[in-house]
Amino acid sequence: MAEPYGEHAAGGHRAPLVSRSAEIRRLDHVLDGMRKGGGPAVVDITGEAGIGKSRLMRELCSRAGQRGMTVLRGRATEYEQHIPFQPFTDAVADLDPGVLAAFPALAEVTPVLYAAAGGPSPGRSEVDRFGLHRATAGLLNRIGGSGLLVALDDMHWADPASLELLDHLVRHPAGASVVVVVARRARQTPVPLDAALTRGVDTGAVLRMGLGPLAEHDCVEGLTPDLPRGEALELYAASEGNPLYFLTLLQAHRAGAPMRRLSTAGLGSLLLNELTPLTPEQRHVVEAVTALGDHATPSMLALVTGRTDAELKADLGTLARRDLLRTGAQGRLTLRHPVLRTLVHDSTDPWVRTGIHRLAAAELARTGAPLAERAHHAERSLTGWDPQAAAVLTEAAEQAAQTAPASCAHWLEAVLRHLPHTPEHRARRRDLMLLRARALGVCGGLRESRDLLHEVIALAGRHDDTDTATDTGSRASAVVLCAVMERHLGRYAEAVALLRRELSRSPGPSPSAMVALGMELGSSAPHHTSYPTVRAEIARTLSVARVLGDEVAEAGALAVCALGEAYEGDMTAAGGFARQAAGIVDALPDSDLTGLCEALGRLGWAEAFMNRFADAERHTDRGLAIARRTGQIYLLPHLLLCKAHVRIQTCRLPSALEFAEEAEDIARGIGSEELLAFVLGTKTHVLVEACPPGDPRPLATAEEAVTAAAAGPGDNWWASIAWSTLGYAALISGDPQRARDALLHAGGNGVDRLQPSMRPVLLEVLVVAALATGDADSARTWAERAWKDAEQLALPVQRSAAMRCAGHVSLSRGDTTAAAGLFASAAETSAQCGAVIWEAYSSLLAASIPASADGGASAEAAWLRGHQLASAGGARMLVGLAEVVRPPVTEAATGPQQLLAALTARETEIAELVAEGHTSQEIAARLYISRRTVETHISKIYRKTGVASRVALAALMARRTQDRR
Repeated sequence: MAEPYGEHAAGGHRAPLVSRSAEIRRLDHVLDGMRKGGGPAVVDITGEAGIGKSRLMRELCSRAGQRGMTVLRGRATEYEQHIPFQPFTDAVADLDPGVLAAFPALAEVTPVLYAAAGGPSPGRSEVDRFGLHRATAGLLNRIGGSGLLVALDDMHWADPASLELLDHLVRHPAGASVVVVVARRARQTPVPLDAALTRGVDTGAVLRMGLGPLAEHDCVEGLTPDLPRGEALELYAASEGNPLYFLTLLQAHRAGAPMRRLSTAGLGSLLLNELTPLTPEQRHVVEAVTALGDHATPSMLALVTGRTDAELKADLGTLARRDLLRTGAQGRLTLRHPVLRTLVHDSTDPWVRTGIHRLAAAELARTGAPLAERAHHAERSLTGWDPQAAAVLTEAAEQAAQTAPASCAHWLEAVLRHLPHTPEHRARRRDLMLLRARALGVCGGLRESRDLLHEVIALAGRHDDTDTATDTGSRASAVVLCAVMERHLGRYAEAVALLRRELSRSPGPSPSAMVALGMELGSSAPHHTSYPTVRAEIARTLSVARVLGDEVAEAGALAVCALGEAYEGDMTAAGGFARQAAGIVDALPDSDLTGLCEALGRLGWAEAFMNRFADAERHTDRGLAIARRTGQIYLLPHLLLCKAHVRIQTCRLPSALEFAEEAEDIARGIGSEELLAFVLGTKTHVLVEACPPGDPRPLATAEEAVTAAAAGPGDNWWASIAWSTLGYAALISGDPQRARDALLHAGGNGVDRLQPSMRPVLLEVLVVAALATGDADSARTWAERAWKDAEQLALPVQRSAAMRCAGHVSLSRGDTTAAAGLFASAAETSAQCGAVIWEAYSSLLAASIPASADGGASAEAAWLRGHQLASAGGARMLVGLAEVVRPPVTEAATGPQQLLAALTARETEIAELVAEGHTSQEIAARLYISRRTVETHISKIYRKTGVASRVALAALMARRTQDRR
């Protein structure tokens, strides 16, 4: 990989590392912490151009190497921002081929390796870009046995695929022995990268180091010890402490420039003045290096400049002595600093640059270079329509569609920009626009995709000399895809209107197109549209599919019906549709189900809502396998979240979190706030169950979910899920008032907007919150509503929730016998369908009631069962609850006095107020602190005592009082 750029000193010598002692100490701490398995996963070095980021990074790499660590160094470059994974490819270029060959998932990381893997560019593979992210993290972890430092310079210029990969490494660190160091200019950093790193700072995964100007003493004494102090001070003032500027001004001053004319305003002229003594041939070599970027090898330079080997060798020697060019790995040549490259690039005649790129493209094609590299030069060689260059760009775009869709969209845009607007190219333009729209849609360009699809729809509406059937089919495809983009943007009304307009056109769509349009119309329910409002259209779609004899379309329509009815709570109808859909898909081979991945997801969700967890998981597994194999990545979140939901219900939480996090990766990549709200809502539910009491992650994730939901309509299914899980997280974190407010925001005062098929489960949050705030009447009302809804649904999970609601109310009245019986019945009912999480929770609630007719034997058995299920499934919240109720069941030696002894005076004070029933806001007002501070204290109290809720904390405080008596 190329040598990172560093500041230069006068005379062509590298400048010493001046000052930065505080930063070096922090970096040493990071390196030493890696040996202990702790510390940040990413170090983020920011600062303006020339401030010393690259020099500091080079020092860090040196120190890591001295510690015996593996060091990989790569950089992004300004004029190669659409070559996918370029800085990562640069970083792994020097890896031992044997290390790569031994990596089991080598095929999955091939797009990142290119040059490192050797040979020609890879062909299309089945790996998607999110699988590539996971595989790359696995590769880094594998080679980081003794410590691995991945240093990525100038990441403000990184390509979108690299930004996505870096975002993944921030949220999912490769391993405790791997640290990634990023250097970037903050003001030029793309928003996605800045947001990803800032999130990492908030979670502690990223250490941010902002570099400011050098101090006067450090600059003057460290860089110009031989210069008269007065002159050095003038240079320092002119440079404003920027070492690059200081050294450039110093060089100009030593070359005879008057001091009064030296300032940063003329910095560009000063740097370009270094080219003045060059011969025209030498100047052309510099321009060629600037244009070629990473392809600036001596052999390529000889080709594009026409210089003989001897002439080129002499030119390169002169340029190296002047410190204009430097040689990096594999003989690649670079300019001294990116600022200089920018100035030379912008001052080079555009026609000269075009000619260099054209010659480079031809040579790379001759040598079989990767398509992405050829596409870069082919694009920059275009000045008009060139079929050969367009073919390279199109092929590169098709190859990058799965792993680097932003590059795919960029290259297709270049082709479309030059494609003649003539009738013979009309069909090709339409097809390329559709391909580009898909690429934009999966890389976050939802609005641009939607706008482009409207152009395709208009283009397909013109019937010149093209085939009408093909034109009509393309129009229907564009309409369906456009409706998908509108959905992801939260514009459901626009999506529905677009589909209905297309269905009502005269002449109408073909029967097959009618089915596709009707299926997409059904997709609006239950996400935003009420299923009953589209029930008639879906019935017609089902009828047309059956007339066509299209089993795939029939199964898809049946799955829409099953999900719609299941959501609305008509389990009889839902069950009938689900059985018919399952009967068809189970009999079809995978090859016939390529277009049914989304339908398999809908069927899985319907079955999950009906408590048929094994069937739901079986169908989502099949959908996931087909979607991955066929590259339908945008469908994965729905399938992954269904699988995560099933794993929550069946208490397999580590894997549930993996599925939720994979769905999060994809949702962020797509850029849909609507989808992200749903994903983070589900992830919140996983975290609530999987995290120990007091962990701040569930509440933080829930808050991000409702923020994402606010970007959409705010009253759809996904927004409701986000607000509901915020309520659940708030309740567990110790804020019942906020829990109540969140649930009522999701469902309205009558809670009618809560998902009917899940309403009893959600009502339990309201019941517990009401009891915690002393509102027994509301608790009783919600419990009665839960019982009524559960009886109508007749499903085990919902019935067990209603039983627990009644049990909470009975316990609040002091009727421990009734409460214990209800909690025990809830556990038995949950077990009927394999809802292990609710069986464990219900069992522990039953165990929390100390008095019973059998002397506590049933409570002890319930505790053992609940603790066993929770521990086996990774339900750390329930394990914490089990520890709270353990003393009255097993007569453990640890009593409330010992548990509460670790609290500080302030924490004890807050715990007492919580036990008295005060809300976080009331406690904040009484103690003159913020509500957030109160919640932080409560989280610490939970961690220290093992308590999982306010109710349990109140019980612990009451037992302490009893013991004192």
